[in-house]
Amino acid sequence: MTAPILIFDSGVGGLSVVGALRTRLPGAPLAYVCDNAALPYGTKPDDWLVARIVAVCRAAVAASGARALVVACNTASTLALKALRENLSIPVIGTVPAIKPAAHASRSGVFGLLATSATVSRPYTQRLIAEFAPDCTVVRLAADRLVAQAERVLTGMPWDDAVITASLAPLWEASRLDTVVLGCTHFPLLREALVRHAPRDIVWVDSGDAIARRVAQVVFPAWHDTSESDASWASAAQQAGLARTLAGYGFSAPYSLALPATVSTF
Repeated sequence: MTAPILIFDSGVGGLSVVGALRTRLPGAPLAYVCDNAALPYGTKPDDWLVARIVAVCRAAVAASGARALVVACNTASTLALKALRENLSIPVIGTVPAIKPAAHASRSGVFGLLATSATVSRPYTQRLIAEFAPDCTVVRLAADRLVAQAERVLTGMPWDDAVITASLAPLWEASRLDTVVLGCTHFPLLREALVRHAPRDIVWVDSGDAIARRVAQVVFPAWHDTSESDASWASAAQQAGLARTLAGYGFSAPYSLALPATVSTF
């Protein structure tokens, strides 16, 4: 059996990257792991998060026999990539907010960064803005409540219009804003809702295809197409609707991820 590419996220947001990976790397075996017992990541302390992310990813890599790890989580990537690369012997591909393509896409030079509290305030994010959008006005907006909305949608529940409206409202105060970076992998799963609640035409930019291109560069395509479902793991595998959601993206029902006894849920 060919070793899979493992996609990791705090919840089901990383599934927004799976479609791009399947398009870019048809036939590649994938595996998925979510640390949904600790969701959401964006509101947790940095030191605790780094330790938790490393522990979850080490356990998932061991369980899946993965050949590469895709950290399909902006919060985890802006915080823990260095620690993951120091603790794992396989390639680790991270996710960062799509600041550079947004700067190119915006005609007005005013664009939004919609992300979690952790991502919008991270020094790494500020460095991306300074390097790739120095002449742009970037409206940074923490929208942690949208993570739960995306989880609701993927488990078959409707989104809450009031939450979507309130979460986006500060963006529209910038009248020239014409582009929004979806700086959390959960947010592309809400694209229909986001478009519906925008007061004007907006270019929505995410990192899915860029991640898939990078994975294709790093992982040599030595596999054969298979009709078998790809495997998945979760730290709370019995969560209602999770198995159905994962099945919709070609994954089998999740196994319970075994973590060391020293790893706690915040």
